[in-house]
Amino acid sequence: MTPRRPASPLTALTGRLIVSCQAPPGDPMRDTGTLVRMARSAHAGGAAAVRVNEPEVVAATAAAVDLPVIGLWKDGDTGVYITPTVRHALALVDAGAAIVAADATARPRPDGSTFADLVAAVHAGGGLVMADVATADEGREAAAQGADLVSTTLSGYAPGSPRQTLPDLELVAALARSVEVPVVAEGRIATPEQAAAALAAGATSVVVGTAITAPTALTRLFAAGLTP
Repeated sequence: MTPRRPASPLTALTGRLIVSCQAPPGDPMRDTGTLVRMARSAHAGGAAAVRVNEPEVVAATAAAVDLPVIGLWKDGDTGVYITPTVRHALALVDAGAAIVAADATARPRPDGSTFADLVAAVHAGGGLVMADVATADEGREAAAQGADLVSTTLSGYAPGSPRQTLPDLELVAALARSVEVPVVAEGRIATPEQAAAALAAGATSVVVGTAITAPTALTRLFAAGLTP
């Protein structure tokens, strides 16, 4: 039986933490059961929602955790690969995602659709859409095309955005000033202080992934720090 979800996922996220429970290909943590336990641990620690990759993991997480599930589907590793097509988005809705996260940059989508097409399909299926963007212009355009939330996920990773090691709080602030939908801060948030700074900059909620759920990457950092 699928657990009851809050009537309004957006209300549940306000001022709260979202934990990204993912693992890259080849990582020992990339196992559905392991990722579900990760999501359960995030819930126990106070997360308001979890962000997970691929329909199988979305379905298993939605069945196990009484939190809104933000689903995405990474297909490939170049260009638009975060929920790149309408087909990917609808599979996530069918799997139980309350919110579908999708690349909303200006780059072409592999199925020839527009971001607005994806939004319309997800809304018709009863879901909401989180637009992953890299720039303020992309965020404004995504909101104009119907996105329910705008996230800074792709800042520093997509063309047109500055490469940096710290969270892009300037983008958070710019979006907070210029869109009427909730703004989600995501990307390189490594400490509770940085998460709080993102809220202070105007974010409605904050996504943290690696700093919480990536033991392989964190171990690599510590090991490198001990290397002469």
